[in-house]
Amino acid sequence: MSWSKITANLDEPDFYTESKNGGRRISYPEAVREGIRQALTLDEKVFVMGQGVDDPGGMFGTTRGLHEEFGRERVFDTPLSETALTGIAVGAALGGMRPVYFHNRPDFLLLAMDQLVNHAAKWHYMFGGAVSVPLVLWTCIGRGWGSAAQHSQALQGLFFHVPGLKLIMPSTCYDAKGLVLSAIKDNNPVLIMDHRFNFKQNGIVPEKMYTLPIGKGVVRRPGKDITVVAISHLVTDAFHAAEELVEQGIDTEIIDPRTLRPLDEGIILDSVSRTGRMVIADTGWKTGGVAAEIAALVADKKFDALKAPIARVTCPDLPTPAGYTLEDVFYVGKSDIKAAILKTLQFRKRSG
Repeated sequence: MSWSKITANLDEPDFYTESKNGGRRISYPEAVREGIRQALTLDEKVFVMGQGVDDPGGMFGTTRGLHEEFGRERVFDTPLSETALTGIAVGAALGGMRPVYFHNRPDFLLLAMDQLVNHAAKWHYMFGGAVSVPLVLWTCIGRGWGSAAQHSQALQGLFFHVPGLKLIMPSTCYDAKGLVLSAIKDNNPVLIMDHRFNFKQNGIVPEKMYTLPIGKGVVRRPGKDITVVAISHLVTDAFHAAEELVEQGIDTEIIDPRTLRPLDEGIILDSVSRTGRMVIADTGWKTGGVAAEIAALVADKKFDALKAPIARVTCPDLPTPAGYTLEDVFYVGKSDIKAAILKTLQFRKRSG
């Protein structure tokens, strides 16, 4: 079997089915692991590297046991030298391999910015398309055990800014597998940013190999009153907020971009054209972040459709705190999204 014969969009469950009903169900880390395992089986050019990928825990369960199945030549631990190792991964990709480099925390990608931004993201352009960098970097963000300012930053806004770098942020188990396979198959550098809260999920995941299109979003919940564009695990929070608001007669549409770069502008603009109101929920900071860019997109291209100001639900512009009490205040979730929806809809009553 070759990459070209992998099924696209195989038996995709809707979000309600993903949350409630039958089918083969596996955990989120198992979905990531299955996708990587199938890629390793399919293509001998694929290899996995990173700190702790061969530990008993296997990078939060996503690489557990792969070194035993495929050998330490293809799944191996790496030293604490992110700049050098990212350079090695870029070189391997330029040489025709398909490395998957696991960074357990996005904070450490900052140590590899030169290799990632100045080299991986630019070689294809600098050499007129004659070379490609089929590199995947995987990292996990979000609150966990009080990991604080240097181990839990949501840096997607930073990488969202870089041309030549694709950026994926899944929200379901189905997406986690399909998008990791798409990333490994892609001939461009792809950064996958998973969220620790997604790892609590069990979802419907077909055993067969399948891919999802990078740059194509999905409507998780159709609605007519307001659009919520939610990123990563906040899709789940937005869905639950929307279900609770049904009792108040509010019909909320939820858009999951799935990938931020390239961004599916069409699905967002089409939704806002119909609802006239929008809330953007992102796990990152507010200033200069993903929510700001999506808001600018809509203001630029669909301003006449807006019936109320665009609302942004994001973390405050502060370093991430440690400790449960401070974390509980810092991070946003269902209640924040719900409040933003209600506030945006109230504008209709004031302005007519």
